[in-house]
Amino acid sequence: MKNFITIALLILFGLNSYSQGKKDGSFSLKAEISFEKTIINYGVIDKGSDGVREFIFTNTGDAPLVISKVNSSCGCTIPKKPEKPILPGESDKIQVKYDTQRVGLIRKSISVTSNASNPSVILKITGEVINDNNINGTEESKKSILEEYN
Repeated sequence: MKNFITIALLILFGLNSYSQGKKDGSFSLKAEISFEKTIINYGVIDKGSDGVREFIFTNTGDAPLVISKVNSSCGCTIPKKPEKPILPGESDKIQVKYDTQRVGLIRKSISVTSNASNPSVILKITGEVINDNNINGTEESKKSILEEYN
């Protein structure tokens, strides 16, 4: 009978610590960040056009999400992070503004640091900014002398 009670107590103790999540009996609540997209393609846009885009994300964890840092790979890209914690199940956005006065290809990355279980996420923007007189990033070619006279 003593052995039965001892075994029953060991099983109950084991199940109790297993149900708590950790072996030491403490709870582990974590935030988790899930982005709708991690890459935004601007496509081909004109010089001086609107360079603002938004990365939408959701806290899919069970603790408040705090975004501590958002940095871009270049000064031509300015990210803006939420200032308040994002509660579990709620969504918010990271706004990114690219300087569309710079003509050429867009290949930039934005690093997001938070208290989430995946603490570092890299977001990317791509595209191309063209002048009004450009076609696909190359200047229009002038007609040769022979073409003008034909």
